[in-house]
Formats: sequence, C-alpha cells, structure tokens
Amino acid sequence: MTIRVLVADDQEIVRTGLTIILNTQPGIDVVGSAGDGRRAVELARRLRPDVCLFDIRMPGMDGIEATRALAGPTVAEPLAVVVITTFDLDEHVYAALRAGARGFLLKEAGPDLLGQAVRAAANGDALIAPSVTTRLLKAFADTGPVAPRQQPVEPLTDREEQVLVAVARGRTNKEIGDEFHITLSTVKSHVTSLMTKLGVRNRVEVAMWAYETNRIRTRW
Repeated sequence: MTIRVLVADDQEIVRTGLTIILNTQPGIDVVGSAGDGRRAVELARRLRPDVCLFDIRMPGMDGIEATRALAGPTVAEPLAVVVITTFDLDEHVYAALRAGARGFLLKEAGPDLLGQAVRAAANGDALIAPSVTTRLLKAFADTGPVAPRQQPVEPLTDREEQVLVAVARGRTNKEIGDEFHITLSTVKSHVTSLMTKLGVRNRVEVAMWAYETNRIRTRW
C-alpha cells in the first residue's frame, strides 16, 4: 500500500529536495506540496494524505498552527503530522508536539531516517530524531510552561511502567519487544493501554507525560 505524503516548506529548494527523496523510496508518493501553512492545511483537508511533513517556520500560518488545525485535540479525524526543523533545541518543536504532531526530524536527517519517520507516522507510530529525543523532551518538561499532568485513571502495571520509560527514550515497538522479550502485539497492547490510562492520543504524548511526571531521569 502506497503512503501518500503532503510536503510543506516555505523554501522551494527544500520542498523539491524532500519531494525527490521521498518519491525515490518504495511505497511512498508525494501527492502535494505547499509553501505556507494555510495552503498546506487547505491541501491536507482536500487530499487527506496519510502523512503531512511540515516545516515549523512558514509565513502566514506556521507549522505549529497548521499541525493544530489538522491534528489538534479538537480535530475529529486527525491527520498524521511530522514536523521538521533546523534546530535541535527549539521551543517551537515542543509546541508542535503538543499541537498533535507525531514526531519531528532535523532537516539534516538523511533519506533513510526521513523514510522511517514517514512510515512510522503512517503506521500510527512516532519517530523523533534520535539525537534530540530525550534531551529535548526532558529540557522542556523541566522548563516549559505546562499545566500539571493528571495521574492515570487506573494505576499502571509494572510492565506498563517499563514500556512507558522505553517509549519516552524513543524506542520502537520492535526494540521494546526485544528488550523485554515480548511479542510485537503485546507491546502494541501495552502502548494502547498506556494511551487510554494517561488520556493521551499518541506515543509522543506518552513520552511527554513520562518526562513531565518525572518518571525517568536522564544524564546528558
């Protein structure tokens, strides 16, 4: 099954580069592109792509607003959004994740990582640039202006606590399964249970919840 992607970036050369990279990967097809967030939202609502790849900084409506419009908490049928940025410690990235993005990459990410991120988002998973996963989430959990997190509606099991930490560290389902010697379907069940108990919508929000409630400590 082909993954349909919409690309939005205000720099034409970047849009073109991303489009070429994605179109050369098997099973991925760029179905549209936009130079600003407002046009990106219009196209996304009309084309209903499997994944939207948005730059954060765009004129008119930026990537954060566009993400919120397509994947925010009030959106009935949210689209999968991955944001890209030049900076690995950018408060706008954290805001985009809060707006509903499933993950983000640096623009310097290679073709392989870009393809992985698109495929992960299309599959309901999330991929965050490995170089900044824990550092960015931890930094903004400590300093970002966030409201206190509610405790889970039901206590987490010991295994769920383990999976929670693994997700927060950016591990994939396969990596979690290998680490705890459990099947892929069992990992998915635990992640689904975590989202239900924590009242969040995706793995990125699971990770942010873990950091904001001091579930893990990270040394740089």
